[in-house]
Amino acid sequence: MRVLLIEDHAETRELVARALTRDAHAVTAVATAHDARMTVRDKDFDVLVVDLGLPDGDGLALCEALRREGCEAPILVLTAQGAIARRVECLDAGVDDFLAKPFAVAELRARVRALGRRGPMPRGLTLRAGDVSLEVSARRATRGGEPVPLTAREWAVLELLALRAGRVVSREAILDAIWDEPSERAGASLDVILARVRKKLGDGVVRTLRGEGYTLEAT
Repeated sequence: MRVLLIEDHAETRELVARALTRDAHAVTAVATAHDARMTVRDKDFDVLVVDLGLPDGDGLALCEALRREGCEAPILVLTAQGAIARRVECLDAGVDDFLAKPFAVAELRARVRALGRRGPMPRGLTLRAGDVSLEVSARRATRGGEPVPLTAREWAVLELLALRAGRVVSREAILDAIWDEPSERAGASLDVILARVRKKLGDGVVRTLRGEGYTLEAT
């Protein structure tokens, strides 16, 4: 995959770049928001890794600008600010995932792989199933007009199914994309998440096809 790393701290930038390069990704590393915008205009990337604390501007403003300019690559934000309000701001700015500092390099590598497998999320995508509405890229759900709170992992499953709405997604594909492993523990976690999603949104949103996988019944 082609990864653009935007991080002004030299040691962190070198550490992350080495780790992602070992995973056979083609990594381009820059230190400023200005260089990031220029680089995105010249090249296509599969994943962006963005630090929020940049020397020439806010990383969140950079993410918003890149989305306005048509960049659809998944964005992983690195932030020392783990407050819920800050995370909501990130999601509203078009960020796909975030990782709080200090972070484990293994987790960062797994999140980059997962975002790369998922691919770009069509911005503004809204799906409806009965009285349920899913604003997928904004990670907002309503049922009967009322907001429905969903966890990050619940949204990850819904996003994956939304990208392939109307098609069957195998259990193995979900486990590989979101948990990075088809283990028994991951499978049990998926079962719990699907049960919670159905309880919150109703049984008619995610349909199980026994022996095949799952599909999102939405329009």
